[in-house]
Amino acid sequence: MYKIRLHEFEGPLDLLLFFLKRDELDIYDIPISKITKEFMTYLHLLEQLDLEVAGDFILMAATLMQIKVKMLLPKDIDEKGEEIDPRADLVKALLEYKRYKEMSEEMSFMESNMRKFNYRGNYEEDSKQAPNDFETLLKNITIYDLIKAFKKALMDRPAEPIHHIKKWNVSIDEQMNYLAAKLKDKNSVSFLDLMLEMRDRVRIVVTFIAMLEMVKSGTIGLRESVTLNDFFIYGINNG
Repeated sequence: MYKIRLHEFEGPLDLLLFFLKRDELDIYDIPISKITKEFMTYLHLLEQLDLEVAGDFILMAATLMQIKVKMLLPKDIDEKGEEIDPRADLVKALLEYKRYKEMSEEMSFMESNMRKFNYRGNYEEDSKQAPNDFETLLKNITIYDLIKAFKKALMDRPAEPIHHIKKWNVSIDEQMNYLAAKLKDKNSVSFLDLMLEMRDRVRIVVTFIAMLEMVKSGTIGLRESVTLNDFFIYGINNG
């Protein structure tokens, strides 16, 4: 079983904040129906990728469903005679997480900035040359965009009968070499065009994971495409 950890979202609250920021939604007036649908879609796609889904993601999905149900029922009244918003606890948790996240990002930026001027001598981890920043390799591409493109690639390749058992004849290393060779003479390749060359769904999955490993190692980068649910893959040396 192939597994890879993606660091785009650190937890369910991080994912919810991403949806709110992306769609420019009011954190104090969360459209529960819309946000629940987006959350469940993401969770379902993670399961298709066979990634290790944390239990708190599933718990958050259940919480969103519970809030959605309460929004449809008559509102509870507090001691002051005011309606109790079922989203109140979620909003409070999001605001608190948002504060910690912003502070963490600010401190990480300060640490990174200071390391450009002050190095801990005789320590190999402090490279004098700035390493490839993982986020700079994803030019306007989010993990959500990656998964949507991956889903389209799988939908374009019909599933084979589940009672057929085959030995996998492809490895991540093989597909990493395949991608490297593909980009050797080209500036970039379209992800969906690349997937059209795959003979079966297993090869699509393994190639997708190989691509993520190469992005993680700084060998390749991704940038947006005008085509819906697609993106370009480019070699770092090719620009």
